[in-house]
Amino acid sequence: MQVTRLSMGLAVGLFMLPVAATAQTNGPTGVWLTQKGDAHVRVAPCGGALCGTIVWLRNPIDGETGRPVTDKHNPDPARRASPMLGTQIMFGMRPSGADRWSGRFYNGDDGKIYEGNLVVLGPESVKVEGCLIGICMGETWQRVGNATAATKPRRKS
Repeated sequence: MQVTRLSMGLAVGLFMLPVAATAQTNGPTGVWLTQKGDAHVRVAPCGGALCGTIVWLRNPIDGETGRPVTDKHNPDPARRASPMLGTQIMFGMRPSGADRWSGRFYNGDDGKIYEGNLVVLGPESVKVEGCLIGICMGETWQRVGNATAATKPRRKS
């Protein structure tokens, strides 16, 4: 009888293991590779919502200046010298449906903030959408497997 209970407990435990792993990877938190492959964005809880911060850049050095890439399009002149690495680009993302969060995105290419959505497509991909006047355009980001490695610049061979 004891062997049966142990076997049953082990079987239930092994059955639940994939369910627990899926639940951990289905959410939007984690580190994501942008569609162009030029940045990693860490999505994490902040102030009761989700926020996203640039934690890795494929080209962290500006080819023109030889210095770290900066937020040169920021509308605030005092912030234009701030490095893009570490810049928060996703703000106040709150649940707005099944596997969907809505909030705001900062676009470093034009220095503007847009309303937008973060939609979980599956355990390994999300869609990020920036919206203007009700028209949303987006791209698909892929989960970065090793979050620790994602924060370190890659060396050239």
